[in-house]
Amino acid sequence: MDQKDDLLFDVKDGIATVSINRPEARNALSISVSNGLGKIWEKIDQTPEIRVVILTSADCGTFCAGLDLKEAARMKAETGEDILTYHRDAFQTRMRRVKVPIIAAMSGHVAAGGMLLSLNSDIRVGQSGATIGITETKIGRGSPWGMPLVWMLPEPILMEMTMTGDMYPIEKLEKLGFINYLEPDREAVLRRAQDLAERIRDNAPMSVAAGKRAILTAMSVGADNAAETAWHIYRDVYASNDAQEGPRAFAEKRAPKWTGT
Repeated sequence: MDQKDDLLFDVKDGIATVSINRPEARNALSISVSNGLGKIWEKIDQTPEIRVVILTSADCGTFCAGLDLKEAARMKAETGEDILTYHRDAFQTRMRRVKVPIIAAMSGHVAAGGMLLSLNSDIRVGQSGATIGITETKIGRGSPWGMPLVWMLPEPILMEMTMTGDMYPIEKLEKLGFINYLEPDREAVLRRAQDLAERIRDNAPMSVAAGKRAILTAMSVGADNAAETAWHIYRDVYASNDAQEGPRAFAEKRAPKWTGT
């Protein structure tokens, strides 16, 4: 396993696991973690054998508490600059452009920047009994990163979460469809994420990547242009060797051998 201080990265059998490793700080997003994640997203896109990603964190009862507020206060006192000055991609916009699916395995509470990581993931597994929230208004900060949630949550719910800064039972967001699965404990969260990752990994990689890209693009371009745009995204999939291998394997009653070409 490759350890970079407070961030862990491992690849096994086509599945990359990224873990925030700051249990003493409730897995808060320090400058090191934020910038390290940016480098990892780039590395994943440059590694063809990676088919899917699991994003998790150290076991401390909190998936991610958001920005490291102690570090923010210290940096302001020492440099006079806001801490986001030192985050190369403070809102993890690069994460949303990762080609392969990202599964958030969230054991524990999810707050502020933890919610950012959650919404930037493609599939979410949470832990029953945890809470989740957009807490920036309670500390005088903001959540411009939360705008994709307009397409993921009902507008009144998003308004309430953003303006109150309260934490809510994760079960509420599971009922609204934001959380794919809720599991009773950390081990079950990780097992569910692993199972999903293996099922995605075993599918045709070009089809999976195009599916993710088409869905996210449709969110951006709107319904009127979504179908046409999606067709252009999927064009290479239909022209691929894998598009012929799938039906051939079905006819021959065997598992397909994907090449990603």
